[in-house]
This record gives sequence, C-alpha cells and structure tokens, in this order.
Amino acid sequence: MPSLENSVTVISRSRVFPDQKSTLVHLKLSVSDLPMLSCHYIQKGCLFTRPHLPPHALLSHLKHALSLTLSHFPPLAGRLSTSEDGHVFLSCNDAGADFVSAAAKSVRVSDVIGGIDVPDVVKEFFTYDRTVSYDGHNRPILAVQVTELNDGVFIGCSVNHSVTDGTSLWNFINTFAEVSRGAEGNVTRHPDFTRESVLISPAVLKVPQGGPKVTFNENEPLRERIFSFSREQILELKAMVNKKRSWTVGNGEINGVEVFGKQSNDKLNGKENGKLTEMLESLLLRNDVVAVEISSFQSLSALLWRAITRARKLPSSKTTTFRMAVNVRHRLSPKLDPEYFGNAIQSVPTFATAGEVLSRDIRWSADQLNRSVAAHQDGKIRDTVADWEANPRCFPLGNPDGASVTMGSSPRFPMYDNDFGWGRPVAVRSGRANKFDGKISAFPGRDGNGSVDLEVVLAPETMAGIESDGEFMRYVSKK
Repeated sequence: MPSLENSVTVISRSRVFPDQKSTLVHLKLSVSDLPMLSCHYIQKGCLFTRPHLPPHALLSHLKHALSLTLSHFPPLAGRLSTSEDGHVFLSCNDAGADFVSAAAKSVRVSDVIGGIDVPDVVKEFFTYDRTVSYDGHNRPILAVQVTELNDGVFIGCSVNHSVTDGTSLWNFINTFAEVSRGAEGNVTRHPDFTRESVLISPAVLKVPQGGPKVTFNENEPLRERIFSFSREQILELKAMVNKKRSWTVGNGEINGVEVFGKQSNDKLNGKENGKLTEMLESLLLRNDVVAVEISSFQSLSALLWRAITRARKLPSSKTTTFRMAVNVRHRLSPKLDPEYFGNAIQSVPTFATAGEVLSRDIRWSADQLNRSVAAHQDGKIRDTVADWEANPRCFPLGNPDGASVTMGSSPRFPMYDNDFGWGRPVAVRSGRANKFDGKISAFPGRDGNGSVDLEVVLAPETMAGIESDGEFMRYVSKK
C-alpha cells in the first residue's frame, strides 16, 4: 500500500460558540486535573462510512450540533486562567471551540482499519497535535476536526486533558452524537460541575517559566497496533485465571478451601457450602478478605504484562511496573456523581520483578493487579491526594526505565454509542497524543458483548516480540 502520510489537507478553521450563554463562571482545577497540565490534549475520534449528506451540508449540520452541545458542556467552550495566588481555574467564558474541516480524498476506510499497524495518516485526523494542556490558557479547550475520506468521514476530538478524563470526554461525544441526530431537547447525559469533593485542594502547583512540558520523548520510534479479543477468548482467559483462586486472610489462606469466581458456592453443597458461606461472611465483616474474582480486564492486562516483559528481555531482578488508570467517582465516600465533569482518575501502580512476572503463572500476575485495584478505595484515594498536596507536581507520564506499562482508557466507555445520524462508527482511533513505549489504551470491541480492542504502542523490537509470543497471540482474534 502506498504511503498515506501528508494525505490530509485542512480546508477551513472556524470558531463555534455555545448556543446559550454559560451560567457557570469559574471551576477550580482539582488534584486530578492539575497533574495533567503537562500532558497532551486527549485525541479520540470515530470513523464512519460516508454520510447521506453532501460535505458542505454535513459540516453545517455538525457545527450547529456542536454549538447546541457546548451549551450542555460550557467548560469546553472556556479557557484556563491562573489567579494571582497560583490557583488554576477553568473560566466558562463562552470563548468557543475550534472546528476544522479537512479532506483526505485518497484515503479509504479500508486503509484505516485494514492493515496490521495503525497507519500514520490517522494522526492527521486530529488538530492540536502535541499541544500541551497548559496551553489551554490561550487556546480553545476543545477542537473538532471533520475529515472527509474517499468513502467515509472521521470525526476527531482534541480536548484539554486537565479539563476532562475519558469518562467526561465520551459523555461529551455521546451527547454531541445525540444532538446531531435530533435529540437536543432530550439528551440523556447531564454533566455534574460541582467542585465539593476531597479532590478540590488549597494546594498550589508551581508551574515552571514557560509552562510545563511533556515528560517523555515525543520522537522515539514506535509501532502502534490494535489487538482484538472476542468475548469467547476473554471468557476463556478469565476462567483459566480464576480456576484455582484462594480466598486469603492476612498472610495466610483459608485452609483447603478454593473458590471459583462468582459461582463458587454453587459448586459446593450441604455442610461444606454452609461452613464456607459462614466463614466468608465472617471474614467479609472483618474486612480481612483481600482476594476477589479477577475481572476479564485484569486477566487481559496480566496477559499483556507478561508478553511485554518477555519481549523486553529484562534482567530477572529488574522491577517492572504496570499502571492502570482507575476511575474514583464510585470509590470515594461519599461518591461523586457518575457524570462528574473533570478528571476523577488516579494511576494505580503494581510492581513486580521481571523474574516474578515470568517465572510464576499468569494467575499470579493477574492477582497482583487485582489486589492493587481492589485496595484503591476511599482511604487510598485520600492518601494519594494528601501525598500530592505535600508535593504538588505534574504527572510523570512515560517509561523512563524501559520496564513500565501504562494502561489507559476503558472497554466500558461507550465509544460505539455514537450515531450522528448515519449509523454507528466503523472504528475508534486516537491521535499521537501521550504515546510512548508501553502505552496501552483499552477500547470496547465494535461487536460489543464483552469484546475488547487494545491499542498497543511499543518500541518496534518489543512489538515484534509480542507478535511472536505464543501465550499472548493464542487469545488474539484472527482477522
């Protein structure tokens, strides 16, 4: 296939303003927002087959829909501002969002989704390339680029990462699609803009002269590939990982008792069932049980952790890190509104030496991930906030030691619930933003029903290693 680089031509750039004036004034950036000031704008978008509207009518329609949607999400039409005492705010001042029209007439839908690696042309479907979120002080918080392809269209959103996390971004995109297909008066998502939780802090982040910079090499050679996993493959992996799980109490096990996921008690009967139930209820009340069923996603993450560690050929004593972005909205007490607008994520690391990851079976690695995530509840979240307040800093995104994996996004995000009026997306893709060796993003599979796509970004030699890894590739869908 010929190179598709530089195939995208920008035709026009305009500013879109909210249909109604904002009733919000200033929203203070939180302890989860501020560390993202050194990150790139998030870039996520949807690929569609050709709409029924001609290009000029489509652009006019989407501009109008964006204007109406911004009235529901006024922060996305605002700008960042810093007060004299150093606090950073989001000013909901109706300054508007950017709207870019582009064309890539030589690019077909099949070019985007048909190859092994994600083609570089996808990076051209987004504006604000390599823009750092701190720049939201003097440029729009949101930019939408609509790129006309030979037989389709790509709608790409670039949004300031200090203003939204993935949950908030997809709530916006879902609403944008709803409005586009005519549901403006009856949208289903109503973002919550309150700023009253432990995440709102009096601490001040000191910003270096000229603003923060990204903390990773933006120019390192990388390969990017989508690996797809069907529902059946994931369930097989999950069943294997949970096959011999033991409830653990403190440092020991409940002697002789193994539980098999959620159906454990169904597999026992009579006295054994009664004794086990009584024992587990007692332990749960004492909060001593620390092991629960390993999820499909944790099983998949463990599979990837092992494959990448193996491919990197690390010394057995080298400490590896697997980081997962965890949504804390439902983990805080009191809980945040599920539609809380902003960042409500924390990075949960799991550490193990390369030797531990590779010499033990996959159940062990999955168990380590499971324990880290399960333990990240209200107390841990507040400890993380206090740690940041003692030393306010930007998030050190990247892989400085060559032994880290960072998992972002979520297969639970409603990425395919985006019918703008001419059908669901063919695929979801992301831009160049925040990509480095070991950055993984999880998407739902287009087929739904528990299928998952992993967008994997690795050094070329590491990618080649996982492509020839029998344990990993056994579960990858053969397309």
